[in-house]
Amino acid sequence: MVMQSGRQGKSARRNATIHDVAARAGVSTATVSRALASPDLVSDEARARVLTAIKATGYTPNIAARNLRARRTMMVLVVVPNIGNHFFAEVLRGIDDELVSSGYGMIIANLDNQPEREARYVDLAFAGQVDGVLLLGGRVPASNGRQMSDAGLPMATICVAIKGSGLPFVMVDDIETSKRVVAHLHALGHRRFGYIAGPLGNMNETGRRRGFVTALAELGLDPEAVTYWPGDFMLQAGVDAGRDFLLRKDRPSAIYAVSDHMAIGFMKTVTAAGIRVPQDVSIVGFDGIEFSEFVTPTLTTIRQPRHELGASAAKMLLEALGGSKRRGGVHLDAPLLVRGSTGAAPKAR
Repeated sequence: MVMQSGRQGKSARRNATIHDVAARAGVSTATVSRALASPDLVSDEARARVLTAIKATGYTPNIAARNLRARRTMMVLVVVPNIGNHFFAEVLRGIDDELVSSGYGMIIANLDNQPEREARYVDLAFAGQVDGVLLLGGRVPASNGRQMSDAGLPMATICVAIKGSGLPFVMVDDIETSKRVVAHLHALGHRRFGYIAGPLGNMNETGRRRGFVTALAELGLDPEAVTYWPGDFMLQAGVDAGRDFLLRKDRPSAIYAVSDHMAIGFMKTVTAAGIRVPQDVSIVGFDGIEFSEFVTPTLTTIRQPRHELGASAAKMLLEALGGSKRRGGVHLDAPLLVRGSTGAAPKAR
């Protein structure tokens, strides 16, 4: 009985507290806190004593409580327009890798074009439940007359610079990459073009179309002669464009779809009807998603550095949380990957 009682007493021993550490190190509890949270505010000698005392007592800091006192949640809100778009998966991985390395987690806000969801996340930002925000949707969420940016949180945008917001951004140059697409197709002899657009008013769509029409004009081609189809970056838009293409007598010989999803939807639709790619029509996408390598033929596309986009934006936000006042943004390189879906124009053959 005595032995059992002794074991119970040992197992019930209380955990060491910050007061135990302070007493052993001969410093105040405030010094212990500063040594852990802001080591530059204490002397090397004091911090060494604190660390020795922590090791001796087995003290484990209460991170949650410390974050609460510092008014930090250690969480970042990542706003995504549609989580069903595969493009965002690797961007989110890049964000998470960078945040985790700094002790942060993330909350994914999937707006999915639902106003009630947008209102919920605007409220979350104003409630102080996150420390910062990363935006992938090309606009600042708003609800009930409030913009998320009014919550006073550090913010950064990914894939697009939001005009007039003043927010730092990480993106590729949509205008220059589209010019590269036109130059590639023109060099193959194509003169009749089709264009599958992104959502009306979307900043990426605006830049990609501007680069496209500018490049055509510079080559002496009429942008008004292009066949334009509406789109939303998703697969079905490409399918719809493909069906319309099949009904036309004067078909374009080269199609530029401003997302891989739409390019793949278009290509699968027309090939199922007997159209040969690239012998009858060449197709270029945008994004460089994994699926673009596994369709037949493989898809020529602009490869966005998705992991780097996410990681760079997360790093930019962490710098802002640390007090950085960075303005402007960063453009990352996005190469044109020439694959099996583009070839010489039919007449050039």
